[in-house]
Amino acid sequence: MNILIVKMSAIGDVIHTLPALNALRDHFPEARITWLVEEAAADLVIGHPSVDNVIVSKRKRWIRSLFSSSFPSALIKILSFIRALRETEYDMIIDFQGLLKSGVMVMLARGKKRIGFDKGMEHAECSHLFYNHRIAPVSMEIHALKRGLMMIQALGVKADKVEYRLPVTPGARAAVHTLLKKNGIPAKEKFICINPQATWETKLWDNGKFADLSDRIQEQYGARIVFTGGPEDRPVIDTIISMTNKTCVNLAGLTTLKMLAALYEQADVLVTTDTGPMHLGAAAGTRVVAIFGSTAPWRTGPYGSDHVVVRSAGRCSPCFNRECEHRTCMHDISVDQVMSAVNKQMGVMP
Repeated sequence: MNILIVKMSAIGDVIHTLPALNALRDHFPEARITWLVEEAAADLVIGHPSVDNVIVSKRKRWIRSLFSSSFPSALIKILSFIRALRETEYDMIIDFQGLLKSGVMVMLARGKKRIGFDKGMEHAECSHLFYNHRIAPVSMEIHALKRGLMMIQALGVKADKVEYRLPVTPGARAAVHTLLKKNGIPAKEKFICINPQATWETKLWDNGKFADLSDRIQEQYGARIVFTGGPEDRPVIDTIISMTNKTCVNLAGLTTLKMLAALYEQADVLVTTDTGPMHLGAAAGTRVVAIFGSTAPWRTGPYGSDHVVVRSAGRCSPCFNRECEHRTCMHDISVDQVMSAVNKQMGVMP
């Protein structure tokens, strides 16, 4: 049996689909499972023990190239990607994304049974039109991870466990050990990670508050602070560190996703905004403190009972807006609130 999983982005969405992937592997142990993913999240499925083949879409890069002098080269790469997508006839194509872009991929691929949620799912962009086997829609108020499990349960697949099986390699762990040692953090030294950035401005907490939190954590626990993020986050994190009174480490842009998972495995706690690394930390087994504003943690928060979500009491939250003039929901969250959550995760009760 050939199965194609379509979950292209983003990092958190891909992580939420890993338990469904593992359930499919357990139910169809002899199947050949292929995953279609965009390059930003590809590191999470390349080398995964439940995946046999990965097809990587470089959609964003190709779109930029189509409007530049690289158009001929981009067109060749797009055609090569489509050939790879159509090379196999799949017995099942399961669209866990439920968007127009994923529906188009389902249409381009060759599949006998094209599966996805039926009409009625919020923000589905008419993706149901691309399926010939439609699953009854479920409430968006159910966590995204559980929605993925519910889809395959409707296919008769047993999906009562949440397992990620992150493809963290010994090489990634060794690289993290070297990186920490290079930055003055030897093995077994206590450290807490802070991931302060996010793609939506409405998910951002105040930089000064992150700096204050960093100082307070170090004063109370003697733990080193390791900031994480992507290459584009490095200047902002440097600004936060410049506002602190103690030495911190900035690893933004210096880790792959596998290395970041290995880093979070070793961290005592991860403090983070609502972003992909939040989900990676939860999947790696790290105790997470998640700061939420415009989004709903019951829909897309860190999955599991081991994590603490910090929110304000603002009536307008969640609004799901990417931009906001006042951002009251985030501004109203105090350092004391987040520090209290850190204390809880460190086992210090009030």
